[in-house]
Amino acid sequence: MTPLVRVRNLHYSYDNGTQALRGVDFELYPGESVALLGANGSGKTTFVLHLNGLLTGQGDVEVAGLPVNATHLQQIRRKVGMVFQDADEQLFMPTVLEDVAYGPANLGLPPEEAVHRALHALEAVGLKHLEKRAPYQLSAGEKRRAAIAGVLAMAPEILVLDEPTTYLDPPAQRELIRLLAALPQAKIIVTHDASFALAAAHRAVFFQQGIIAAAGPVPEILHRFRWTVTQHSE
Repeated sequence: MTPLVRVRNLHYSYDNGTQALRGVDFELYPGESVALLGANGSGKTTFVLHLNGLLTGQGDVEVAGLPVNATHLQQIRRKVGMVFQDADEQLFMPTVLEDVAYGPANLGLPPEEAVHRALHALEAVGLKHLEKRAPYQLSAGEKRRAAIAGVLAMAPEILVLDEPTTYLDPPAQRELIRLLAALPQAKIIVTHDASFALAAAHRAVFFQQGIIAAAGPVPEILHRFRWTVTQHSE
């Protein structure tokens, strides 16, 4: 099977000299969900920001067979949907529907098509009944689902979620797990939450000081690095 994402020997250093990635190799296949685990500063978020060209390091990064570079950036960003840690960063329009339709409209789609995509995405995340609601009136869980709907309306092949359980109570986390399980896209999930990784991912990779120290089934990686729910649900 051909990987959707293929990364080889990726290096990245920040302007202050911090070496964030030191030779990362990674593959993501259609339909799978992969949890990225590791301590703060281990390189997880830096890594995923390379997948749609928000950061550019040294090495080879391909998405759906396309090199991630200036030539293919527009195509890449349609294929990779990023859901950031703070949902409020992605919700800024007067209503939920307008927010979710913003991305498709920005692609140049006719207004009717953008709204159609937005309504379909809202239905997929269970928020169609809140289409006229102002985003600030939503709960934390509803905001997370609205942010995901905004990404889904762009019809991506890959979802990248950065700490998706932030600010979510246990019922909202369970709703998010059910939602992600029902979505067909391949998923990369950056998380510190061991229980969420177990429920939402097929396998895990463990980042440590800018490299992938291990990869394998989620329970095996959690056990190997003593990555516990108690330790990392703070």
